[in-house]
Amino acid sequence: MTLPFDPIAQAHQHWRTQGWSAAADGMAAVTSVMRAAQWWQARIDTALRPFGLTFARYEVLMLLLFSRRGALPMRVVGERLQVHPTSVTSAVDRLERQRLVRRVPHPDDRRAVLATITEDGRAAALAATQVLNRDVFGDPGLDAHDAAALVDLLTDLRRRAGDFVDEAEGEAATLASTGRPVP
Repeated sequence: MTLPFDPIAQAHQHWRTQGWSAAADGMAAVTSVMRAAQWWQARIDTALRPFGLTFARYEVLMLLLFSRRGALPMRVVGERLQVHPTSVTSAVDRLERQRLVRRVPHPDDRRAVLATITEDGRAAALAATQVLNRDVFGDPGLDAHDAAALVDLLTDLRRRAGDFVDEAEGEAATLASTGRPVP
């Protein structure tokens, strides 16, 4: 539904008139990002629906597809996607029922289980990626310059929030904590 006015701009003005001017710009920024995420999520859901995938399950498939062996320990899947272990278990359960992923014992660690992408999983991941590239990623609603600027802004935000460290910072931290350089 398209509104005849910008509700975030209106809320921004209300924040100012209520005496919350110091937080008004931050409220508008956060709310704008969240609304944009909702819009992108709806587009992604539409694109992935024919594949029986959610974006979370698609991310698991792509992570496994891009891994060297097509398999990763469940713990690593959670770390890389930055989600709770319960979310990984749930996503892999669904992907396993769809025969897109299977669990196998880790060959070197009896306590660990690997999530392994199947051939059907590879095919689904690649087909879903074609649709996402065509319907969402190829036209995110921004021109290339604005998309790059948004990525830069959000990368800075994520870094400051502790989402990740720069590679050089991570290598320095590893060296400091272990005394060994990152291989």
